[in-house]
Amino acid sequence: MSKPNLLLIPGLLCDRRLWQAQVEGLRHSAECTVADVAGRNTIAGLASAAIAKMPAGPFAVAGLSMGGYVALEVVRQAGARVAGLALLDTTARPDSDQATADRRRMMTLAETDFDRVVNALLPKLLLPAHMRDAKIVATVKAMATTTGVAGYTRQQEAIIGRIDSRPHLAAIRCPTLVLCGRDDLLTPVALHEEMANAIPGARLVVAPQCGHLSPLEQPQLVTMNLVHWLSGQGR
Repeated sequence: MSKPNLLLIPGLLCDRRLWQAQVEGLRHSAECTVADVAGRNTIAGLASAAIAKMPAGPFAVAGLSMGGYVALEVVRQAGARVAGLALLDTTARPDSDQATADRRRMMTLAETDFDRVVNALLPKLLLPAHMRDAKIVATVKAMATTTGVAGYTRQQEAIIGRIDSRPHLAAIRCPTLVLCGRDDLLTPVALHEEMANAIPGARLVVAPQCGHLSPLEQPQLVTMNLVHWLSGQGR
């Protein structure tokens, strides 16, 4: 029996390294493709580019944070092909006016002091214990450097322009996993409860000792839950 195809979508300032532990951990469970999320400035554009990378036929999609916004758009654009949806550390809500203003301020700062933007973001992304983990911090900084100022600006424009996905949640019919860190400061647990309650049959998992970057902070727990979710898609 052939393995299911899985599209993994990183978040803001992240790339394939966000999902490295999952790609390795899922090698017997799925054929993984990691989307490039630095090349477009709309969620719709990022979604269509990601779909275009997938082989023909059905596939599952998992996205973290901004990747979750893109994953929800993938379902809207290619719903008939989506065999499963995993939403990690994300929200179905649109940007608030305050959040947009904060993003614009950071985009301006990035033009002159990108390192400061990255360093200001780190404590919002990671649990304090993981801020002291040199390997995790180095991975986050390396991903940000690769994304660069232009990629970051495109991503923030896409995030600002995203739609309210809440009206679309009830129509999702594929097996859905909603997972977040218990101490996620950017997208708290309540936002995940909101999505899990709105999507028929969705399963909610709250990861202990975890902030916003669950695939890096709790790699084994995330991988285990993705294996469980993938195994339920054939039924």
